[in-house]
Amino acid sequence: VLKSKIHKALNKDILLKELFRLPTIKEQSEFLEYYEENVCTKIEIVEEKEYYEASSAQKRMYMLQGLDKDSIAYNILGGLDISGNLDINRLNETFTKLIRRHEVLRTSFYAKENKIVQKIHSAEEIKFETEKVEVQSEEEIKVKAKEFIKPFDLEKAPLLRVSVLSPEKDRHIMLFDMHHIISDGVSMSILAKEFSKLYAGEDLEELKVQYKDYSSWQLNKRNSEEYRNQEKYWLKEFSGELPVLNLPTDYTRQSIKEFSGDSVNFTLDKEITQKLRSIAKETGSTLHMVLLSSLNILLSKYSGQEDFIVGTPTAGRNHKDLENIIGMFVNTLAIRTNVDSKLSFKEYLKSVREKALSAYENQDYQFEELVDKVAVNRDLNRNPIFDVMFVLQNMEEAKVEIEDLTFNLYNFDINVEKFDITMTAVEEKYEINVNLNYATSLYKHETVESMVSHFLNIVKEIVRNTEVKLKDIEILSEDEKHKLLGEFNDTNAD
Repeated sequence: VLKSKIHKALNKDILLKELFRLPTIKEQSEFLEYYEENVCTKIEIVEEKEYYEASSAQKRMYMLQGLDKDSIAYNILGGLDISGNLDINRLNETFTKLIRRHEVLRTSFYAKENKIVQKIHSAEEIKFETEKVEVQSEEEIKVKAKEFIKPFDLEKAPLLRVSVLSPEKDRHIMLFDMHHIISDGVSMSILAKEFSKLYAGEDLEELKVQYKDYSSWQLNKRNSEEYRNQEKYWLKEFSGELPVLNLPTDYTRQSIKEFSGDSVNFTLDKEITQKLRSIAKETGSTLHMVLLSSLNILLSKYSGQEDFIVGTPTAGRNHKDLENIIGMFVNTLAIRTNVDSKLSFKEYLKSVREKALSAYENQDYQFEELVDKVAVNRDLNRNPIFDVMFVLQNMEEAKVEIEDLTFNLYNFDINVEKFDITMTAVEEKYEINVNLNYATSLYKHETVESMVSHFLNIVKEIVRNTEVKLKDIEILSEDEKHKLLGEFNDTNAD
């Protein structure tokens, strides 16, 4: 975000590595004074047409949904617990205004002439109505919330639905469900922020561009020299045979990938969080790099492998004009590192830092295109390129505040997992809350609980001593060692 803001304001496209090398504003301003100008290209408004070519990310979403039209794996869900006198008619009007404002909320998708295209419908064509459901108990809320989630037909707009469950006169649970082809995590925050302003009767600043304009801009960038250089970087990074991470599983991998999932939640407390942030600061890295390194060590210990790939998402909003646009911008970076057991944690973190920075510098190259180029022999029971995803969320949560209404997040789980394992860390003010989601077709709950315990042991080891060699990091606690030793002795006695 800082990089794109500097580019927009000063016409100077500073390298990300330079921003990390120059951590203070004074150092950055002195460096930028002599930095060559590079005018930030404007996102042009495209002419009105019946269809527009879909963006790279939308094409991938369309193909993935097409593999199983009844899947809800790519639905994005949100929920708000609302206290107060909620006006349903006003709520309907607010969502109608949002649909009118954001073209992507009234877009459908088709395969046409060997291309995947998006069709934008007029606001008048869209029939949107909030579903209102009376419920009597918390148990019934959970049942109705589960029933609310349904597969989307990508050929029918809007790919958004809203339901309001009202257990009491002045309490309402608002659920909204969008398909990933038109939305991402940042989009959900934009939706919540704009919903609160429009419901309160405020006016919003007119949008400079729409998602179709971004699609065209992004697709045109593929012809640039910069994009071709980025492609060279990724093809070199993934030349030869791709390593497959073979973690031990409880169940045999099925021939076709399943999406059923469950999760284990845990917290890195105030003391550990503070120490992890200190390590990041001292090594010129980020919390994301420190946690990714820790996860990689766990995966290496479990698999016995040193060379493997972990995926991580990037917001993909590398232009100032995209800040308030709802849509699918997220790109995935496949980060390949070598967990050399002879290295210290600090040395390994340095290598992860370099790999991550290089990946960020080349993040405009779309993951979908990388998959097409390098993942030639694809197994239907695995994801292309990697099976483990790491996510760090540190974006500010959109505050929804309206008159006499009180809003709280309402969490509901759909028990879906797109990868073998996804670790999502949410950075709070003093703590880090972590969710380890896993494929129930591969793992038992107790296995993943052990995995969490072993990850915590790694983190505790590295905050104690960043010079510790990777081969010396223990994943077993003293209790687990004693238990294993006892079982070994009992077996020998038999």
